[in-house]
Amino acid sequence: MTNFLKKVLLTISIFSSSIIFSQIAGKVVEIDNSNPLEYASVVLYNSATKSLVNGVVTNADGIFSIENIKPGNYYIEASFIGYQLQTISNIIINKKGEKKDLGLIKLALGANNQLNEVVVKSEKKTVLHKIDRQVFDTKKFQNTVGGNAVDVVKNLPSVTIDGLGEISVRGSKGFTVLINGKPTQGDASAILAQLPANALETVELITAPSAKYDPEGKGGILNIITKKGAINGTFAQVNVKGGFPSIEDYDTKVAAKRYGIDVTVNNRTDHFNVSVGASYQRNDKAGRREGDMFIVNAAENKTTFLPSDGERSFDEVTYNGRFNVDYTPNESDALSLGFFAGKRTKERLADIVYYDNHSISPIGGSIRDYTFAYYNHNLRIRKGDFALGSFDYTHKFDNQSKISTSILYEYTFLGGPTENDNLGHPDNDIVYQREYNTNDNPLYGTRFNLDYKWKPFSFGTLETGYQYRNLDHTGKFVYERDGVLVPEFSSDVSLKRSIHSGYAQVSASKNKWDYAAGVRVESMDREYKEALQSETTENVYNYDFVKLFPSASLQYKIDEKTNIKTAYSKRVERTTTFKMNSFAEREHSEVFEQGDNTLLPEFIDLVELGVTKKLKGGNSVYATAYFRHVDNVINRVNTLAYEENGQVIDSIINRVYSNVGKSNSLGLEVGATFKPTDNWTNFIGVNVYNYDIDGVLNFRHRDGIERNYDIDSKSTIYSINLNSTYNFWENAALQFTFNYLSDRNTAMGEDSRFYSPNLTFRKKFMDDRLTATLQWQNIDMGLLNTNEQRITTSRANQFYTTTNYVYEVDMVTLNLSYTFNAAKNKSKFIDSEFGKREF
Repeated sequence: MTNFLKKVLLTISIFSSSIIFSQIAGKVVEIDNSNPLEYASVVLYNSATKSLVNGVVTNADGIFSIENIKPGNYYIEASFIGYQLQTISNIIINKKGEKKDLGLIKLALGANNQLNEVVVKSEKKTVLHKIDRQVFDTKKFQNTVGGNAVDVVKNLPSVTIDGLGEISVRGSKGFTVLINGKPTQGDASAILAQLPANALETVELITAPSAKYDPEGKGGILNIITKKGAINGTFAQVNVKGGFPSIEDYDTKVAAKRYGIDVTVNNRTDHFNVSVGASYQRNDKAGRREGDMFIVNAAENKTTFLPSDGERSFDEVTYNGRFNVDYTPNESDALSLGFFAGKRTKERLADIVYYDNHSISPIGGSIRDYTFAYYNHNLRIRKGDFALGSFDYTHKFDNQSKISTSILYEYTFLGGPTENDNLGHPDNDIVYQREYNTNDNPLYGTRFNLDYKWKPFSFGTLETGYQYRNLDHTGKFVYERDGVLVPEFSSDVSLKRSIHSGYAQVSASKNKWDYAAGVRVESMDREYKEALQSETTENVYNYDFVKLFPSASLQYKIDEKTNIKTAYSKRVERTTTFKMNSFAEREHSEVFEQGDNTLLPEFIDLVELGVTKKLKGGNSVYATAYFRHVDNVINRVNTLAYEENGQVIDSIINRVYSNVGKSNSLGLEVGATFKPTDNWTNFIGVNVYNYDIDGVLNFRHRDGIERNYDIDSKSTIYSINLNSTYNFWENAALQFTFNYLSDRNTAMGEDSRFYSPNLTFRKKFMDDRLTATLQWQNIDMGLLNTNEQRITTSRANQFYTTTNYVYEVDMVTLNLSYTFNAAKNKSKFIDSEFGKREF
């Protein structure tokens, strides 16, 4: 009977049509969130004889249809691996041609299937393609166990991470992070670093988001789906991480430390789901900085050289507590209340020796005016204390329409001092100059959403909604030199921004076509204020707009194995307070850093065309061509620093955030899954694109004079992400990952290639309750140039800077995860929306 059933499931068509015989149809979904279950089995039995009549599997939308049914009394069994069997009884067919629609058949995860579920899920696809997104199974990335969400997303084919830890999607650092579909606002790396990798189920990459999503983020959206379950009971899990001592010596004053623990307890009943979580993580990174720089001072006919070398390490401590309660009084209503609070401290230590510094006159000559060496102690501490709460409510109507609302309020206190001491060398007791700057900048954020979804038309589903977002962010920047306040560097700033937006979108699936089209209208009011603390007058800069953000996507199913799709999306990348603060800060011995108080948001148009193909043996391949155009491109560029009298400061560079013109990206993304053997699975993603920036930087320096700099930069960039896993037996596996990012151009320079090989061995014990994961990260062995990157900027006849960042390699970590029972985690936590963007 089993072989016969398998043949039936593989050979019966889902969408066959008949006008003579009767038909039974329906849709199989998850009970908790109504997500469709693809490849679920639906088997029809004769009630009298208990014999099998027919059977099918569901399509990508969870829909099934059983046809050619004779009159009689039947029952259906719907099942999916890892879920409880659902039986629909007393299905009566009275005559030929009768059609029965069973509606939604909801399946719940089953405790009796936990072991089988783990075994089968190891065979799930690494990536699942839908009309508007790619869905990645995080369990395929074993090297991320004990880490955070950053370690997960860097394995995706469109995602890269560079030597400074900055994440990019298709070459763009601007993208939005969603947590279980809920929008957040913040620096992507900071948001993802707060989420333990152990808590992630899948990651959805939405490169051309529809109008129902906030248009923030030129790189698109990363939607992080956390683990969840649907059975009653108590779940408890403890994850412990410990790092072995550093293998390489970077002459750091304090050895790097890596350890942590996160605990989650979840209890679910028929109506309540209560989650409590706590996490403490210490993630240090040792390293060094090797730099060289020269500045041309044409007015004085001399060139100043500043070679340097020294420690550049990071110490990061994060700890937080979370509480969430869900209440479902009936099948129609769901309420959720959540709180999240914690602290984060990130210390960047750059203790650099500027050796053999000298000035040569005249320009191009060889005679040194002077030679000088000094020691620069530079410690930047960034702190973020936060507390936020949210309330969500959803109601489902009898006609399957749904209304949902969400309110979030956040308070975040950002701050942290920077110490910048110039001392003698080799005698560090000599003090040339001590500088100290700090800022206290509390942030208040509010978000309100109201969404409605129903199917008023025969041709599709209509979704509409409204969103309000408000941000109030103030900052007090205090700068002292040798204990005395420096008025020209001490300032007060304030950014207030309110956004009203509404959208309407229609989507449908018909025959071989899937489509969605919509438009979002957004009204933004932005008020930025700044003033030197030594002045009474305040400068005010207003910027408002009302804009449409249309979107459309279309997918066509050529056959059971091949789909083609195309999409268009208009996006916006808004500015942060930090990038608008036009008063310079002395961040390093040789660097002033400042923003632009008239900074405009970036506006993005994206078009893409893709094809997916399923191959034999679980293999698959996909390719997506895309074009992205950006107006008002924001880049961090270097210019010469000037005194009030217009003279070049011959040892200092001005690092500026400003709009530099337009950019275009034309690229091709290719990915493939291939299995040479049953035990060996490989996934590779390659992204190749041509990137050009063209424009003019107009910037007003401290001396009050506006200067123009032409920007013209073009390059072909590529990245490779490889994941290769070999399963020795059911509970042991070895995985190798390799992330490579090529040289890439910037507005006035180049960032070198960056790569990282990693090896992970995982073994499960005690009926899979205990999982041990041994990781070897950034493999180098003294033979490679792993985990290092050189950043270079230049302008002809003005300056040249090059800095090589060398970070820790051959890091070995042991992670232990223990689950106290078989119930699956249903924990859901809210996350920071506003504060992390400014961290």
